[in-house]
Amino acid sequence: QVRLVESGGGSVQAGGSLRLSCVGSGVTYSSTSTMAWFRQAPGKEREGVAATTGGSFGYYADSVKGRFTISRDNAKKNTVYLQMNSLKPEDTAMYYCAAVNMGGAWSRGNFRDWGQGTQVTVSS
Repeated sequence: QVRLVESGGGSVQAGGSLRLSCVGSGVTYSSTSTMAWFRQAPGKEREGVAATTGGSFGYYADSVKGRFTISRDNAKKNTVYLQMNSLKPEDTAMYYCAAVNMGGAWSRGNFRDWGQGTQVTVSS
């Protein structure tokens, strides 16, 4: 059974940092599989935050460019991180990890595997 588990969420003040982790089990993701982070705030649609297909290159939503960094553990290919710096109240949301893009741009969210989410709350 494929399972993605996120961790690292919490409550921080604006300007603070958090590092989210996502670990997959029951599956082996190739180094070229796309892994991504999405978020959803109450009353809003799900939003693509960042994605990576491995290596050091990442794709980012405009709202987080320069503040967030996505990375994969080269040794543990089932692990992806999201380093979030200079957090803003508008970053408050449930953050979800996703893996294996089934088609289309990553931001469309057509992924096969999803985690249950970890809450991030940023206070002003």
